[in-house]
Amino acid sequence: MSRKGEKVAEEKHTHTAPDGTVYEHTHEPEDGHGHVHGPNSGHAHGHTHTHANTKAVLNRLSRAIGHLESIRRMVEDGRDCSEVLIQLSAVKSAINNTGKVILKDHIEHCLVEAVECGDMESIADLTEAIDRFMK
Repeated sequence: MSRKGEKVAEEKHTHTAPDGTVYEHTHEPEDGHGHVHGPNSGHAHGHTHTHANTKAVLNRLSRAIGHLESIRRMVEDGRDCSEVLIQLSAVKSAINNTGKVILKDHIEHCLVEAVECGDMESIADLTEAIDRFMK
């Protein structure tokens, strides 16, 4: 516990997934009594994460962005609509697969901690995110 006005150190946690992947994340303390939660925390459930798949997700997103830019050029050049639709389908698939990587990481890392801590808000947030992702 900290005294008023004293800066509280971040809490670092490490979790190991069933496949042996090690995940680390940091909790940003509120005032020494708990974790930051809510809309002003900068994150939906109050802590930041370092995930094993961050680089892979960023690479996938960069490729999808590049692919979308090439599709835009196809439309500007008046390419056949069937070709454009096929390429849009490929980008849609790439985005969905990127979402699956993020979701898997979240379940193996964040959700495990939420269950351990009894954090029902994080579980409800994940359920809502899955509903939106699946639409």
